[in-house]
Amino acid sequence: MELQGKRIIVTGSARGMGAATVRAYVQAGADVIGMDVNDEAGTAVSAEANAAGPGTASYLHVDIADRDSVEAAFAQAVTQMGGLDVLAHPAAIQRSSDAGDVSVEDWDLMFAVNVRGTMLTNQVAHQHMKAAGAGSIINFGSISGQRPEPSAAAYSAAKGAVHSWTRTAAGTWGVDNIRVNAILPAMATPMYQEARARSTEEQNVANYWRNLNSIALGEEYGDPDRDLGPVMVFFASDASKFITGQLIPVDGGQTSVR
Repeated sequence: MELQGKRIIVTGSARGMGAATVRAYVQAGADVIGMDVNDEAGTAVSAEANAAGPGTASYLHVDIADRDSVEAAFAQAVTQMGGLDVLAHPAAIQRSSDAGDVSVEDWDLMFAVNVRGTMLTNQVAHQHMKAAGAGSIINFGSISGQRPEPSAAAYSAAKGAVHSWTRTAAGTWGVDNIRVNAILPAMATPMYQEARARSTEEQNVANYWRNLNSIALGEEYGDPDRDLGPVMVFFASDASKFITGQLIPVDGGQTSVR
């Protein structure tokens, strides 16, 4: 019950790391509202977590790239929970693109969801947390924002922007006792497993040498529930109250940050 009494919003809650985060928070005793654009899956994740307890979970629709949608959903969540202590923000999209031919449409979409969505959710969460006197915002970065990504140029640039925003928001909002950190995960999400199953043997070998070979702890991506969930609980809890502005790899040793 490490998070008993904590009121938490989790974006991107319908699957993968967002769904694992909802489950981890509810298991730790928190009052959680998951948000996504996939209403059917998001509702199912929250209902399953709520049934398992001991915390509670429910679901609201949000488009993180739209300010009106974010403000309305967060206001409803705050009214329902009686306040906001934590925002966990895994929601993001990914598209393949080459630096030489990435389209304006893909570039704008990547930045609208991954960067503007981070800014908007953080800003609105900050407003509610400031009124309460404290809070924790947990963004999601990526190793892609730390290294060259020949096959994901726009995604890499967007995640690099999330890293910079996280540091800046942390430096700005510390005066309000609000900490802002970013998790850089390497997790075997359903999306990753599906992509791996579709890939050719040659593509999977290339993935091993580019990604898995450098994971010191087993040369495999982590499990979102076992390996990410406990870290998300720590950063939502008061145990992390003196950590802010940090990029935290949860990747088995795949990368380091400076």
